[in-house]
Amino acid sequence: MNPFLDTDRPIFQQIAEQIEDDIINGMVQEGERIPSTNEFAAHYQINPATAAKGINQLVEKGILFKKRGIGMFVAEGAKGILTLKRKEQFYETFILPLKKEAAKLNISVNDLKEMLEKGSGHNEG
Repeated sequence: MNPFLDTDRPIFQQIAEQIEDDIINGMVQEGERIPSTNEFAAHYQINPATAAKGINQLVEKGILFKKRGIGMFVAEGAKGILTLKRKEQFYETFILPLKKEAAKLNISVNDLKEMLEKGSGHNEG
């Protein structure tokens, strides 16, 4: 098994997330060709069907599209779609639990803003 892949999560999902990350980070632009399922399979030493499952997931979401005989390409608007999706996930994963815990501790929104603005150099503990 490839050391870059997490054995606790489905490989096809990790392939899809890697492509998403590359689009969001600007490593792959809209309209640009992505590696083929066989290229992903060779790189990660996985079954091509597994790679295809991750890629097809992104096709279903309108992130990628196929040009017959040429390959898979990043769809126009893909970065915006992915950024919006990730912002929603960020809100659900981090902000909602943060707000819930803050309410338990009687931390106001202003207090939260101050904590966020303290800067990355501040260490607690």
